[in-house]
Amino acid sequence: MTSQAITRYREPAAERKVMGMTLTPPRPRTPDALSLRMRPLGPSTGPERLVGGLAAAATAVGAAVAVNRLLPSVPVLTAAVALGVAAANLRLLPAATRPGLDFAGKRLMRAGVVLLGLKLALGDVLSLGWQTLAVVVAVVAATFLGTRRLGRLLGLPGDQPLLIAAGFAICGASAVAAVSGVTRSEEEDTVTAVALVTLCGSLAMGVLPLLHHPLGLSEVQFGRWAGASVHDVGQVVAVGQTAGPAALAQAVVVKLMRVALLAPIVAGIAVSRRRTAAGPGRRPAVVPLFVVGFLAMAAVRSTGVVPAGWLDSAARLDEWLLAAALFGLGSAVDVRRLVRTGGRALLTGLASWLLIAAVAYAGVRLTA
Repeated sequence: MTSQAITRYREPAAERKVMGMTLTPPRPRTPDALSLRMRPLGPSTGPERLVGGLAAAATAVGAAVAVNRLLPSVPVLTAAVALGVAAANLRLLPAATRPGLDFAGKRLMRAGVVLLGLKLALGDVLSLGWQTLAVVVAVVAATFLGTRRLGRLLGLPGDQPLLIAAGFAICGASAVAAVSGVTRSEEEDTVTAVALVTLCGSLAMGVLPLLHHPLGLSEVQFGRWAGASVHDVGQVVAVGQTAGPAALAQAVVVKLMRVALLAPIVAGIAVSRRRTAAGPGRRPAVVPLFVVGFLAMAAVRSTGVVPAGWLDSAARLDEWLLAAALFGLGSAVDVRRLVRTGGRALLTGLASWLLIAAVAYAGVRLTA
């Protein structure tokens, strides 16, 4: 050993006798022993640490449902996001709730996307005819690619261009949640996209019915236009029913066709991220498991064996799961950071709304 090593090393004191008694020196405490003695009491891992956050999310879902009943124009998912952002920035959530809220934002979101497949029946989609199917695919592709490109040109940070494009092109907040599950995006990016699709969807609920007759659209044409251009399923129903039952039926079926495109788009994003992932770390799956679950639920719905009552219950549970997930995501948002890109993000959202409305209208006219 070197002289420094000899200096640092001390031989333990030997036993010695004093007045006939044997004295044993105290055993030195090692760092491991100290760490064991300083370990906090109570479980630090396991499901117990999720209870507080999940309880907060469940409470928020109840509050979001109440807000929706008092103000039907405010969707449950939007109210859940707003409550999460408010609770976080008002410092109303203890630090102990964070693990449960993170669990809700990731795991419950994926479960909600799986149940979303029960809203999709293959027979309904095929009944549209190949021309309408081609129009829907063109509308989704043009909106997705155009919005993503515009967001990049305006310098939106992180995954905001991608998430906004998915939300406007496919199915609003549900699509944003599904894509963020693959990209593992920042919470601020996810909440920004949800806020924009909600805002523009609300504008569509007020503007599109006013354009029904001035644009010379029949009930069926108006319903298809609404289904192809409005973002959230609930907002599509609200717009379609203003023109009668025929318009409502067409709006819902066309909208579900857009929902069906969620699976291939999410899978494509996962493949792209897998190719660009650097280093030996964990890469996204080629086809995420929750996308497989979504397709499986759509296949079950297409068989027609699921009772209508069960479908209604599943739809309600799906909304609650997604609301809990969006509350968890919202609770991690810093409003000050969100405001910095608010103007550019808002411009991107409005431009995307105009783009999808124009392309959808052109498609409806061409297939009339």
